[in-house]
Amino acid sequence: MEDFKKKSAVEPYDKEIVFSQSVKAGKRIYYFDVKKNRKDELFLAITESKKILNGEGEDVQVAYEKHKIFLYKEDFDKFSRTLNEAVGFIKERQPYEAPVRVEQGAETEAPAAAEKTQEADKLDDSFKIDIDF
Repeated sequence: MEDFKKKSAVEPYDKEIVFSQSVKAGKRIYYFDVKKNRKDELFLAITESKKILNGEGEDVQVAYEKHKIFLYKEDFDKFSRTLNEAVGFIKERQPYEAPVRVEQGAETEAPAAAEKTQEADKLDDSFKIDIDF
């Protein structure tokens, strides 16, 4: 508990959040926070938060495992370009197929689900950062 107090005492004046977005993905949540440091410089903090259940039955305890990446403006172009290349590499070799839910007793895939998959394939999913300083 003392570690938390020490950490909290530093946070308020060190990093002010000026913009925040989150992406929920299963048991994970990704936070994209634009923060301002003591010198009024902006940077991007990307946090992955994963829900972890410890114990069994009534003794289950919930914990969150967090990983952070701090990205500064001088690295945006290189980071963005490399991320797009890595995502493109994966998409070429392992195309995304949206999961199709089939209800019990159904003999064929739902046409609406097939249409959504085709629409998703047409979209440009490139990662872009557009932050002006």
